[in-house]
Amino acid sequence: MVKLNKIYTRTGDNGTTGLVDGSRCPKHSARIEAVGAVDEANSAIGLAVLVLGDRDAETLTRIQNDMFDLGADLATPGNDFEPGEMTLRMVPSQASALETAIDAVNATIPPLTSFILPGGSEAAARVPIARASVRRAERAMTALGAHEPVNPAALAYINRLSDYLFVLARAVNVRGAGEVLWVPGANR
Repeated sequence: MVKLNKIYTRTGDNGTTGLVDGSRCPKHSARIEAVGAVDEANSAIGLAVLVLGDRDAETLTRIQNDMFDLGADLATPGNDFEPGEMTLRMVPSQASALETAIDAVNATIPPLTSFILPGGSEAAARVPIARASVRRAERAMTALGAHEPVNPAALAYINRLSDYLFVLARAVNVRGAGEVLWVPGANR
């Protein structure tokens, strides 16, 4: 359980931030960039939740909780990716749950015949923004992974999440305004 009595600590005034293991690192480090990108993606998901129906919002709220788990995982340096009593790590079942959700949503929409332009309805426009934010977080995580160990379950999760958001945006449009298809070279 997290308990914060005081929000400001002044310990970051020197440009560093604390990690889960008690160590400190620069706020501009690849690790903190990845944590921040995950936080931004979670915020974009929160905006999508505001305009989606109950069924979709419930799944995304569960995902938002997973995104906090992901941030905690990324804020824990080292290469021991097993969850512990004091260490929160992403586990493969979290990505598997996303695969189940992807399959369920994908079963409700027609096969993909073209790339889809973001938009159609407000809800279907907000979900691709969240997906693009998730892709940025994935890039930040793989950049971190080029220099430091990153939990493979975390990487699998973020990759599946962008897939889930893609099919969700399609489903929202299929249920409402209809998909807006890309027409290659339409404006030549």
